[in-house]
Amino acid sequence: MTKNTWILAGVLAALIIVAYLVMQRPGESSTSESSGKMLVNFDSAAVDKIEVRAPAGTTVLERQGDSWMVTSPVRYRADDVTVGATLAAGRKIELTGLVSSNPGKQGLFQLDSSGTRVTIFEHGAPKAVFWVGKPSASYTETYVRRDGSDDVYVATGMFSSMFARRTSEWRDKTIFRTEQDAIGQVTLRFGDTTVVLARQDSVWKVGDQVAKNDAVKNFTGALANFQADDFIDTAVTPMPPLVVQIEVAGTQIRLYQAKGADKYTVQTSQSPQLFQVYNWKGAQLVKRKKDFVTEPG
Repeated sequence: MTKNTWILAGVLAALIIVAYLVMQRPGESSTSESSGKMLVNFDSAAVDKIEVRAPAGTTVLERQGDSWMVTSPVRYRADDVTVGATLAAGRKIELTGLVSSNPGKQGLFQLDSSGTRVTIFEHGAPKAVFWVGKPSASYTETYVRRDGSDDVYVATGMFSSMFARRTSEWRDKTIFRTEQDAIGQVTLRFGDTTVVLARQDSVWKVGDQVAKNDAVKNFTGALANFQADDFIDTAVTPMPPLVVQIEVAGTQIRLYQAKGADKYTVQTSQSPQLFQVYNWKGAQLVKRKKDFVTEPG
């Protein structure tokens, strides 16, 4: 063999070795075979506290009666649906396979301080403690490990975003909620201008004028399930100008906005809590008479 041939053969062998090592790197491959084992075991009905230490901060949730509360870093009602779905997912973290037992590689899987540590309490005592890391290369699995163990597993499912939530994502974002059909009258006040939208014998009217059915349906639908996009937990001084005050079912909903802002600040008569909603969502409620009736041409 010529010298060049030997060189080419050596390069080819080196490439084969590198390819093999890359394919064998922990966390870069996964298996479709399931061990049938779960990461942790707990009784959802007995869980009364959850502590989630994520890179974005630590959130503590506690069961109070039939509902959940965020108790740290703020105190606010939690979204029961979100908490319930997260607990259900936590009980079904099915392990696919062991990928590493080297503690020095935990950072590779975001299973060190860059990951999310979850503590599940039953009857006031820790029942299960585990870490949730980054998704696998296929984005169909997640790297996980039990607290106190160096064993890193890959688990079927996407658990990273489910557990690594910001505190605001655990909170109940409801600003106002009622049944849409229960809304019979809404008053909108724009400074000195008042618009009263009322249902009379199944017909919606603004004063003596019949309102456009689709416009009313869209408006009351948005009002019946008005959800925040974020929370404001510090005093706002001064408050932005008041855009509209909506009165419905004994509740006042006030929308404020500074000129050029991309969000509305919202507050209701039910709580001092301040909320934020994006422009498109606020615009669904900032409606004037011309939006509900056909003006005479």
